[in-house]
Amino acid sequence: MKLTHIELGNQGLEVSVIGLGCMGMTGFEEADTYGKSDEKEAIATIHRSFELGGNFLDTADLYGPLKNEQLIAKAVGNQRDRYIIATKFGWEIDDQNKITWAINGTKEYVKKAVERSLKNLKTDYIDLYYMHRLDKNTPVEETVGAMSELVQEGKVKFIGLSEVSSETVKKAHQIHPITAIQSEFSLFERTVEEKGVLKTLHELGIGFVAYSPLGRGFLSGQIRTVEDLPENDFRRGIPRFQGEYFIKNIELVEAIEKMAQEKSITASQLALAWIMSKGIVPIPGTKRRKYLEENIASAAVELSENDILKLESIVPLGTDTGAPYDEFSMGLLDY
Repeated sequence: MKLTHIELGNQGLEVSVIGLGCMGMTGFEEADTYGKSDEKEAIATIHRSFELGGNFLDTADLYGPLKNEQLIAKAVGNQRDRYIIATKFGWEIDDQNKITWAINGTKEYVKKAVERSLKNLKTDYIDLYYMHRLDKNTPVEETVGAMSELVQEGKVKFIGLSEVSSETVKKAHQIHPITAIQSEFSLFERTVEEKGVLKTLHELGIGFVAYSPLGRGFLSGQIRTVEDLPENDFRRGIPRFQGEYFIKNIELVEAIEKMAQEKSITASQLALAWIMSKGIVPIPGTKRRKYLEENIASAAVELSENDILKLESIVPLGTDTGAPYDEFSMGLLDY
């Protein structure tokens, strides 16, 4: 099957109904979080996605740092105009290419970050440029104003924000039309729905992109015990993967798997189909063709209204599955 395309927001950006989260393809210098990277397989995965109609790639300067954007440049090669590339800025990276772990949304930094990303991506434009996290020390109007100038200069086509509240979205949208918001969203994480962000986006004609659509791996069915996570995997340090939360979440996964088996699909395919049924574009991350093909096949899964009700009764809105980040990172979300 080949993926169809959908309009993301109402500013004219079209993307495949499923994107490809590329973060895990290079990992981070600080920790071998996603296992050893395999450049050859990663590039083959990007190419296979394209063959199947998946032209929407998600990266950020943070990933690596910078190495992820460089990998995408290598994979895309001279086919730049056939891909939609989304990247992000905001986590400050210094002149030695080291992450400072501060959030910087100043006009000066926006200008600096985009030039670095253009260079690493070997391109003269970015399709969708996100503010990775809100800089709480800089007015969002300043950040978005700087991003707006990038659009006027032709360096960026569309702009977006990540993990922001309805109030921030409204303020930003008054400065420059926001095309998309990217936040965590899955059967296990529906804060944006609970806080009314999705409603705001619908009212303003802004698209929504869901990262970690498989509950940070829970819904892939690959995790049964904490020992299934690599020793230095950052997930070991977050509440969702600890103690009572872990036990409860595995029970939820088993119930979802049972429903998926009745439909002769995998739990991850059911979870992705549920997201797409809402008009949301998921960007499951993978660095292997095998999982990519399984994820893309979920676009062919049709869910009835009863299916959706049944699935949402397994994990009702408001279910506490544990925080998705540690305390420091939770404090950086704009909710």
